Amino acid sequence: MNKMNDLVIPFEHRMFAHCESGTVTGLLNHGGLPLTEPMVFGISSGILFLYFKTPALPFPTFVVRNFPGQMIRGVSRRLGVKFSTAKYRDQKKGEDAIDALLDKGIPVACRTDFYYMDYLPAYMRAHFNFHYLTIVGRKGSKFLVSDCYSTELAELERESLRKGRYPGGSFDPRGFLFYPVRVPQNPDIDAAIRKGIKAACFNMLRLPVKQVGVKGIRLFSKKIMEWPGMARNEDHLSHEIMKINILLEDQGTGGAGYRFMYATFLRQASEKLNAPALREMSERMMLVGDDWRRISIYAARMGKNHDFGETKFRELSEKIARQADAEEKFFTDLARIAKTL
Repeated sequence: MNKMNDLVIPFEHRMFAHCESGTVTGLLNHGGLPLTEPMVFGISSGILFLYFKTPALPFPTFVVRNFPGQMIRGVSRRLGVKFSTAKYRDQKKGEDAIDALLDKGIPVACRTDFYYMDYLPAYMRAHFNFHYLTIVGRKGSKFLVSDCYSTELAELERESLRKGRYPGGSFDPRGFLFYPVRVPQNPDIDAAIRKGIKAACFNMLRLPVKQVGVKGIRLFSKKIMEWPGMARNEDHLSHEIMKINILLEDQGTGGAGYRFMYATFLRQASEKLNAPALREMSERMMLVGDDWRRISIYAARMGKNHDFGETKFRELSEKIARQADAEEKFFTDLARIAKTL
């Protein structure tokens, strides 16, 4: 057991929809900047789409938000927040760094493998090396953790956190931690909102990469027809098809691939900027999210029922293609509005 004194930093624990945006929001709120999670998500241009296959992955997949770490960098760049970040090859030094910050009354965020967060139910946990949480104290041999998916402050054994921070494998966090060292009390939030919207439109429409944005959604609609030939067997195909539902709804997206969270951001932005046009775009994004949800339900039923006829895949492909058209129209209109804000 660690002999260090117990302590609890007075940190307001709250549940959030997503681990990175929630962790950043909690740290900013603690530092005196009362932003909502959707506002942090939108300012950092969190909305995205990426379809990809790499040698490190056994099957193609997609993501519906910007790359891990981009939300931290986005709020830093657009709000003037300064974060201190560090990685530690030596596990003891990495743990000592957390204790030293706690002793100074500083809550510290870590990137971990979600699987080792054993205060969460086993059915929720899977190996994923991009889970963010905040350490806010210690109690005996355990750290006190503010995790957006936990209903209350959680207790985590030091050994479990150590495994989570140094799990090995692809994208090993290598003891990564961060914390804010400067949080401006009166940043230009209006300007940050405008920049966040413009960057999101650029990412969805104009990045010259076929896997990203609207082009990525169209690629997904075409490549889904190849999935039956890529799967090992029917059970494997069922697993991969049902993951469409998981990626859109369950992995901290706030529902329907972050589209509902982005709609909330646009509504809040319309109030902050007194821009009724953004309110209308918020309502449109809710409809886009509804259609992604219909796709997730369709895929879940396909997987559950092992309904893998060519007609079913063709219909799924067409649904995704229509989403590409809808998002292209949406972000084109949003980019036009952004120029007038």
